[in-house]
Amino acid sequence: MRVEIQKLEADGLGKARIGRKTIYVPFTAPGDVVEIRKWHREKKKLVAHDYEIIEPSPIRINPQCPYSGKCGGCLLQHLPYREQVRLKEEKLSNILGFEVDVLPSPKIYGHRNRIDVVTSTGGIGFRRRGTWWDVVDIEECKVFGERSRTALKALREFIHDFKLQLYDIRKNEGFLRYIVLREGKFTGELMVNLVTAEGMLPGDVESYFPFADSLYWSINRSKSDVSFGDVEKFWGSEFIMERIDDVIYLIHPNSFFQTNSYQAVNLVEEASRLVDGERVLDLYSGVGTFGVYLAKRGFTVEGVEVNPFAVKMARKNTELNGVEAEFRVGRDKDVENLGAYDTVIVDPPRAGLHPKLIRKILKEKPNTIIYISCNPRTLAANLAGLSEMYSIEEARGFDMFPHTSHVETLVKLHLKV
Repeated sequence: MRVEIQKLEADGLGKARIGRKTIYVPFTAPGDVVEIRKWHREKKKLVAHDYEIIEPSPIRINPQCPYSGKCGGCLLQHLPYREQVRLKEEKLSNILGFEVDVLPSPKIYGHRNRIDVVTSTGGIGFRRRGTWWDVVDIEECKVFGERSRTALKALREFIHDFKLQLYDIRKNEGFLRYIVLREGKFTGELMVNLVTAEGMLPGDVESYFPFADSLYWSINRSKSDVSFGDVEKFWGSEFIMERIDDVIYLIHPNSFFQTNSYQAVNLVEEASRLVDGERVLDLYSGVGTFGVYLAKRGFTVEGVEVNPFAVKMARKNTELNGVEAEFRVGRDKDVENLGAYDTVIVDPPRAGLHPKLIRKILKEKPNTIIYISCNPRTLAANLAGLSEMYSIEEARGFDMFPHTSHVETLVKLHLKV
């Protein structure tokens, strides 16, 4: 069946109609004429997996990455970047119900400061789109940058020389599971983390990665397919550093940091500009990305985070930057006395704000809320809940993730008079 792709839906898949069915087609552009042969169900959608682009759309461009169209990491490299940004603005407007401008990323290649590369019997690379078991073998990752080629070449030599057993994802067997690369884009420092199952790593591993400022061996003792584990040993520096404006952050294998350092500068600057008053609560504070930055600008900052290790890192970042800020372990729904703060910054996980926290906000009425969201759908639901007492003053999208459908959103809410 030949059909024309009329538009892309919110997750970046092309929409096609076959009779009464809507078929979603990956790696397509509006205007593509596609021959669809087979499809399957992914959750609630019918997604094509056997198809051919017969007539390419005039807006198509040639992706820089040779793995585009296979690798599940980037879905939109075949679209001009301005079209990617327009798609994200349309997505936010449709979900949130009002127009939102999206700030383009300063860089669209070499922007990611972290990649998690699968080391499996099926290949060393990233998951093929739509699968959890198949891997697209890669030599480098364009969105991370040239140092990925160096690291993956060294990894293959290490595997070859010691005949290391790679992980079989289907059988949940094997030794070497992931290599995780993290880079300080503004400092140039590189961390390599080898994540394995239980076993023995060869003793002279560091000789294969002399270019790494920090080399880790972590053990994932569970059967869960995750790219982190218990730290067994490290060589070189315990941390690498990243700089956002005049603030230095320590990066550890098991700590979260915004994955696009170049756009993170714009995000924290915007949050800083929108803060009202002097006393700030940084909720879901993580390693102190917003809190330490604001403390350096003279705000009185308290941070609350459920992850004890992240709190430990936030305190280290506070000390490193010579600022005063208090970070403590706590749950979002248990935070008390919200009305004592001039501004509350919330940067929740994809599930959004806990309903109990929303009720507390409505009861205790902090003057200003700055909401940073990675999920516009839960953001929309939370904004609806807060609209009883709060009005939206400003909203802006930030493209942290070029070539994907994901977008970060910042909204400033002010207590209604």
